[in-house]
Amino acid sequence: MKDYKELANLIFPDVKDRSYYEEKYPVRSLKEGAMVVRFAPSPTGFVHIGGIFTSVICSKLAKQTDGVFILRIEDTDQKREVENGVEGIIDALKKFDLVPDEGMINETEEVGKYGPYKQSLRKEIYQSFAKKLIEEKLAYPCFCKPEDLEEMRKKQENAKIRPGYYGEWAHCRNLGLDEIEEKIKNGEEYIIRFRSLGREDRKIKHHDVIKGNIDFPENDQDIIIIKSDGLPTYHFAHAVDDYLMRTTHVIRGDEWLSSLPVHLQLFQALGVKPPKYAHIAPIMKEENGSKRKLSKRKDPEAAVEYYAKEGIPADAAKEYLLNIANSNFEGWRRQNKTATIDDFELQLNKMSVSGALFDMVKLLDISKTVISRYSKEQVYDYAYAWANEYDEDLKKLLEDDKEYTLKVLGIERGNEKPRKDIAKWSDIKENIEYMYDERFFSKPQEYGCQKIEDKDEIKKIVQTYLEKYFNIDDDKQTWFDKIKDLSEEFGYAREVKEYKQNPDKYKGHVGDVSTVIRVTLTGRANTPDMYEIMQVLGKDSVNRRLEEYAKH
Repeated sequence: MKDYKELANLIFPDVKDRSYYEEKYPVRSLKEGAMVVRFAPSPTGFVHIGGIFTSVICSKLAKQTDGVFILRIEDTDQKREVENGVEGIIDALKKFDLVPDEGMINETEEVGKYGPYKQSLRKEIYQSFAKKLIEEKLAYPCFCKPEDLEEMRKKQENAKIRPGYYGEWAHCRNLGLDEIEEKIKNGEEYIIRFRSLGREDRKIKHHDVIKGNIDFPENDQDIIIIKSDGLPTYHFAHAVDDYLMRTTHVIRGDEWLSSLPVHLQLFQALGVKPPKYAHIAPIMKEENGSKRKLSKRKDPEAAVEYYAKEGIPADAAKEYLLNIANSNFEGWRRQNKTATIDDFELQLNKMSVSGALFDMVKLLDISKTVISRYSKEQVYDYAYAWANEYDEDLKKLLEDDKEYTLKVLGIERGNEKPRKDIAKWSDIKENIEYMYDERFFSKPQEYGCQKIEDKDEIKKIVQTYLEKYFNIDDDKQTWFDKIKDLSEEFGYAREVKEYKQNPDKYKGHVGDVSTVIRVTLTGRANTPDMYEIMQVLGKDSVNRRLEEYAKH
């Protein structure tokens, strides 16, 4: 055999020239500053919330720069692939309203001109680029068997030297061309390794968009780029794909930071400019006074399915993730209460270099605010869709009288200060079922009226209100004035401030008396606006509830 070009033809006789793919996937025609980003998961299990975090950032950056958000499936490690893994990834993104501009849309279909977007379908593309590296003596076949590599590793350990396939330990690196040809023709199994020109005693300097300036030792390992099944390793596939898909920014978890020297070296060997890298710190959880990564094994909130089952709206989850992505988001939201998150400008260089703490209380608080901005029709539709999948009883409640339910959900909605008692769709039933007579009367009511504890006093207040003050046709001011009159009649201050100024003069204040009416009508001390509740319940229901209590 004469040269490495002949060796490349022996190994990959039928693949197209690399230039074919470079012409097929040209530089994108996008405006200056447009970002081409990708979420590139492996279909090996459920999607972690960290993957959604990355996708929210990618989607946001693509939208705000008129760029492209790609979903690429990295399925070259087929031993670890789970059944319906691709569908699981796509469904997870859909649950968070994250729709890529290009990529897989189900297990077999895709959109976009830079595909295939599943790596297992791009085998010939990788082989074309590997062939070019072999021609240039930047890659070579390796015939070492697993047991050979294991023996080598043990020797390195015993000698207390760095493990790996490099330098004098790279046994197949310096095989002669004739020997290589003979082994291939004899049918010996082999892989393709990258021939590293790096040295561990030299440093590379790199600017990460999030981490800033960092340096690493050069990579000197002859990593595998094509496995024995003809598929690439992650390292090689990502370099080829990001080049041909014209990715401008690789946004990924910082567990990949240590691979950066390898990846930059591969781009250099391919003779192309690498994308910019932005390594995201992991989402953390506080435990026993210390921080750890949010864990799939330990933390239910690590799984995307958790948010679906709880019924946390996609809008709320995305808003929370932007909150931990950029520290200035919270201030922006305070100044822009009615704006959508599309109006917020996310900046990678404002992301934390250390992991943000996951705060469920904060997430639910944001979710309450997000739901408070929905119309009653939106709340109904979202709650119904959730109940259809997770709560048959709530589904029935919503179906039985839709018009009435819309009135219930409309209480204190659309106001300057809307109700914030619903944090997730799984809260809905608990927060509205007292508004339905058959459910209200089917449960024993425990009337705790807070300040007013004397049962006879409570009963007299209810009876007097029913007989003397209740009129469903009163406007809100008249209704409240009558509650004040009722309070005064029983020795309670008409105003809270009057009571505070002279507490010895009164039994309590108007709020204590209104709580009696509230608890009698709803079975709970905290509800949305009492007047609106009574208007929705209607005269007959209010009468029945007050009379029922007065009997006891």
